Amino acid sequence: MSVLNYKTDYEIQEAAFELLNKKLGITNLIRFMQQYDKGYGNYTIDRDAWQKDYTIDSLFDEIESENSN
Repeated sequence: MSVLNYKTDYEIQEAAFELLNKKLGITNLIRFMQQYDKGYGNYTIDRDAWQKDYTIDSLFDEIESENSN
């Protein structure tokens, strides 16, 4: 992909909305947009918090335990 063909995030979003509007119509496009949810929080910080106690050994032990059942 060359730099000349690079689209900005805005251009990609605009093209997607145009296609969705053409295929779905404005009412269903709005319904689709209402279903879209980016979520919340900071995944990296949250992941670090719930994984802080994991070690290679604890993960290995958990896998071994699951496989023995």
